[in-house]
Amino acid sequence: MLKAGIRWAYFLLALLSLALGIIGAFLPILPTVPFILLAAWFAAKSSPRLLAWLEGHPKYGHHIHDWRMGGVVSRKAKWAATTMMSLSAVIIFFTVAKVWAQVFSIGTMVLVGAWLWRRPERFGP
Repeated sequence: MLKAGIRWAYFLLALLSLALGIIGAFLPILPTVPFILLAAWFAAKSSPRLLAWLEGHPKYGHHIHDWRMGGVVSRKAKWAATTMMSLSAVIIFFTVAKVWAQVFSIGTMVLVGAWLWRRPERFGP
C-alpha cells in the first residue's frame, strides 16, 4: 500500500497528464493518447475511480486496453500521429530560427515515429 503523500502525488500527476491529454486534443503539437495512457498508469496507483472512468471512456478507453494487451497501437492512430508530427515538423521548420532547435525537434519526431510504427497493430502474433 502506498503512503498517503505518494498516493496524492500520483493522483495529481494523473490529473496533470489528463489535462495535457485534453489540451493535446486541440493542439497539433501535443499528443493526446500518450498522456491519457500516462494518466491511466498514475490513476492505477492512486484512484480506482479515475481509472475506471478512463478505462470506460468511449473515445480513449480502448487505447488504454490495447496498450495493456501488449503495446498495441492501431494503424489509424499511427497515421494520425504521423500526420500531426509531419505538420508540426513543417511548422517548426518555417517558424523556428535556431537550426539546432529544428534538428532536435524534428529529429525527436522522426525517432518517435520510427518507434511508433514498430508497435504491434493487433493482439497476438
